[in-house]
Amino acid sequence: MKDLFIDGHWVASVGAQPGRTVLNPYDASELATVAEADPADVDAAVTAARRAFDGGPWRTTCARERGELLRKLSGLLVRDREELARTESLDTGKTLAEGRTDVDDIVAVFRYYANLADADAGRVVDTGNPHAISRVVHEPVGVCALIAPWNYPLLQMSWKLAPALAAGNTTVIKPSEVTPLSTLHLVRLLEEAGLPDGVVNLVLGGGPTVGSAMVSHPGVDLVSFTGGLATGQKIMAAAALGVKRVALELGGKNPNVVFADADFDTAVDYALSAAFFHSGQVCSAGSRLIVQDTIHDAFVAELARRADAIRLGNGLDDATECGPLVSAEHRDKVERYIAQALAEGARLVAGGHRPHDPGLQNGYFLRPTVFADCDASLTVVREEVFGPVLTVERFRDENEAVQLANDTEYGLAGAVWTGDASVAQRVAGALRHGTVWINDYHPYLPQAEWGGFGKSGIGRELGPSGLDEYREAKHIYHNIRPEPMRWFAGPATGGDQ
Repeated sequence: MKDLFIDGHWVASVGAQPGRTVLNPYDASELATVAEADPADVDAAVTAARRAFDGGPWRTTCARERGELLRKLSGLLVRDREELARTESLDTGKTLAEGRTDVDDIVAVFRYYANLADADAGRVVDTGNPHAISRVVHEPVGVCALIAPWNYPLLQMSWKLAPALAAGNTTVIKPSEVTPLSTLHLVRLLEEAGLPDGVVNLVLGGGPTVGSAMVSHPGVDLVSFTGGLATGQKIMAAAALGVKRVALELGGKNPNVVFADADFDTAVDYALSAAFFHSGQVCSAGSRLIVQDTIHDAFVAELARRADAIRLGNGLDDATECGPLVSAEHRDKVERYIAQALAEGARLVAGGHRPHDPGLQNGYFLRPTVFADCDASLTVVREEVFGPVLTVERFRDENEAVQLANDTEYGLAGAVWTGDASVAQRVAGALRHGTVWINDYHPYLPQAEWGGFGKSGIGRELGPSGLDEYREAKHIYHNIRPEPMRWFAGPATGGDQ
């Protein structure tokens, strides 16, 4: 199986690892069998990236030409939109509509960084000296190890790869071993677009083997990882030994605050999509609903009624509103959280079980679940479940709403719903989260930074800061009329020497 892409060639793993079977979470059917890399493959990929950076053409290619290649890639992504969307749906279980939206967003990201590639030529600094010129310029960091998660395989990879390439870096990329298929397609498109050999190298496999080898490799200058907190902490510790630059997006426990004066129907509708979009397998999912007490009971009742009506099914079926979880192992983990919530006293008002439909028995489905009577003492409120589980808390006034929303170790995203613009601005300003939506949930823009406070991670993706993650700033000071300073007078003439 020649599924690894190293130094411009599709190759098999040098080790004896058997291939990994990729399953469709809708029915556990086999989609493909792909190669499994080992540390020797990682070493070959990093060596190729190192050689391509130190002596290859990409780093010295002008920024405008790098942008043109990213634009060409964008066109190929548009051409293959339906195939890529279908691949994402089959591989992750998400609906085809979500897959199409993902591809459109990926195109937008590559186009944004194509335009940004040559937009910043650095800056001139006033030296206060007419005989000196001072410039701050930007250069690529070097070899970047890019590790993407399974929930948005191609989208999350694009958030890393587009700015890395725009800045002139070379890369070794690893998608999740659970959902590698769309990244394989992306690399073929990069090959078609004419990317020089060694600039993008693809390795496949699990985090403990392949990911660890990438992070610890001395030839890697930067590690960008999106995934769970525990893995991110290990990556940060390993990268510290080599003093590598690290960018981490580690999820969240995101509050969705609803004031009594918000439009009731709209707020309920968005609370459902905030929590259950892609079966809750979203780092920014609004899994903590915080509702003002005067509307709390009615809100919970309506929320539960609508959650119980959500249609589960095959992501390729237009009637499906919500697909399965990504794997049997992940569903087991989410079910343990549900059992623990019940044991700790949360009140189940919707879902909490696998669907009874016999047509869904082979897949990894779980009914959208809503718990009421929740507070921060519950494990399900504090920890990231990463599944279709929504907890509801209540608050009395604005101060309590802010206190509850900020009572988390995470700080990725949050939202506030109110008809009072002053309240909206005050609460948005007080929330310690990297993205705050007002009367909305989930939209993001390639032009706007994405990332979190606290244990949600380090660094930012997207926006100008997303490009800066992959660039080094260099100060060049040019004395255009050098002459002796005479700071030291030189040897004395006569007397003691």
